[in-house]
Amino acid sequence: KSHHAVIVVAEGAGQHLFSSDVERRRDASGNVRAIDIGPHLQERIVSYFKEQKIRVTLKYIDPSYIIRSVPANAHDRSLCDRMARSAVHAGMTGKTDMLVGMIHGAFVHVPITEAIDQKKRLQCSGELWSSVVMGTGQPNWPGLKAAAPA
Repeated sequence: KSHHAVIVVAEGAGQHLFSSDVERRRDASGNVRAIDIGPHLQERIVSYFKEQKIRVTLKYIDPSYIIRSVPANAHDRSLCDRMARSAVHAGMTGKTDMLVGMIHGAFVHVPITEAIDQKKRLQCSGELWSSVVMGTGQPNWPGLKAAAPA
């Protein structure tokens, strides 16, 4: 029987697993950059299964390349700035276990339990998906019916 797993790791996680001898790079502002835990985990997971004599196929995907594949425009930067400010203000007032969203043009604090309460389905033949595909310059995915231009 085939088994599957998806592992998601936050940026900056696992820094304690790296030797303090490792030279840490700095960003343009002089801040220490976190070492990428992904390749380290990939190597350790593959080594573990090899020792156990279990065949494993591991695919490592760094989503930062996918997410940042299209340069942010002025609207994207403004939206991110406003959402970040709303999240900081929520944190400063003691709110936790919530995310910032936008409903009818207003920023709202959504409890995480509400956000994950049920599956959300994106209509891949609808106007929203069509605008995502056109806005990011993605080709249509095989098997998905393309939305008619509005």
